[in-house]
Amino acid sequence: MNIRILTPEEAGSSILKRRPVSETVPGAGIEARNRELFGETLTAEQAVAKIIDDVRENGDASVRHYARILDGSAPDAFEIPRSEIDESLDSLPGGLRDALETAAGRIRSFHERQPSESWTHWDEAGGTGQIIRPLDRVGVYVPGGGAAYPSSLLMAVIPARVAGVGEVVVATPPGKDGKIPPVVLAAASVAGADTVYRMGGAQAIAAMAYGTASISRVDKIVGPGNIFVTLAKRQVYGIVDIDQLAGPTETLLIADQAANPAYAAADLLAQAEHDPMASAILITPSSTLALAVQHTVDEQLSGLDRADIVRSSLDQNGGIVLVSSLDEAVELANAYAPEHLCLLVADPWPLVERIRHAGGIFVGEHSSEALGDYVTGPSHIMPTGGSARFFSPLSTRDFLKITSLFAVNEQAEKQLGPAAIHLADAEGLSAHAMAIRRRLSRDRNND
Repeated sequence: MNIRILTPEEAGSSILKRRPVSETVPGAGIEARNRELFGETLTAEQAVAKIIDDVRENGDASVRHYARILDGSAPDAFEIPRSEIDESLDSLPGGLRDALETAAGRIRSFHERQPSESWTHWDEAGGTGQIIRPLDRVGVYVPGGGAAYPSSLLMAVIPARVAGVGEVVVATPPGKDGKIPPVVLAAASVAGADTVYRMGGAQAIAAMAYGTASISRVDKIVGPGNIFVTLAKRQVYGIVDIDQLAGPTETLLIADQAANPAYAAADLLAQAEHDPMASAILITPSSTLALAVQHTVDEQLSGLDRADIVRSSLDQNGGIVLVSSLDEAVELANAYAPEHLCLLVADPWPLVERIRHAGGIFVGEHSSEALGDYVTGPSHIMPTGGSARFFSPLSTRDFLKITSLFAVNEQAEKQLGPAAIHLADAEGLSAHAMAIRRRLSRDRNND
């Protein structure tokens, strides 16, 4: 195949055009499956709402019902015994266990550097401050079923543990044999998850949000998933907190004439193999590099295990955008606000200062996004769909809550009170004003 080369105008109406997560097309056959499941034609969003309502009403029975239909098996018990989790770690080949522990160590070290301390400030008015405390109970969703993602488990559970969350539970769908891959259970052991539940999809999100007889409700749900998981997270937001609404994964490369076309092609292919809806885009001012990468993508593709997925991803969502300068490349990148932004340029650091919107910036050819997916340290759970304009990558801050502290002394009450009364009166809130007036003019004998 030839990955397409586009002008900025062509890219703006196609691969760089943003669409809401709710408009993501789940895939062929979904409407037919929904008719089979619910007896009526439902959109993905309507189907998710139906599943959530059923789980909220019927608890474990509904979770099992949807697991049987959607996953192909329904476990007798959702919780995996602790002994099975720990034995999975012991059963891994030495190299894989070392890799998990290396990744976990770097993820932990990175997140331990993030500030999360309470503070107070005292002056003549008294004291103000913020009390920062971890959440009590967090649910981590880890995709599964047809594949294993131990890295996603590490990237979510470890920041929660560093933040001091009281209890961290994991929900991940089993394969058709009803089992969770041992490497995922081993990752749960290394990361320090308290519990692993054998369940997935919108029903798992609903169970963690509302609770069932066997699953206690959580305070927040984090972690990536397919469109049904994402829509479920959106629908339970407010009952619980969520980290973000994750859409299909995406990588944007900015490269100049000094870039190695083999590296650029490899990075595009690595992104595209995630999913047919994944997005892999290169922006460059070099027509020579564009043609070289186009040719090299075709060469490298033939040897990939997931070549069909890669082709589908690149055909639908991938491409090379030929621009007039690196300045224009940066402008397009900021407008696109990618999940991953890779700078394959001769002098990347000046560009770093100019990037305003990106989930993660990968600086130079040695800083591949693939390396960041596993062992660099920052969480690979990052904002997608342009939400890097206002969302941040998962971090310890996602597992902390702030309580504001007010400690006004009597002198400050007298100084600040009149201003507060004026504002309360302006808003028509006379009881607010009276609560302050009583204190300013109080007669101790009448209190």
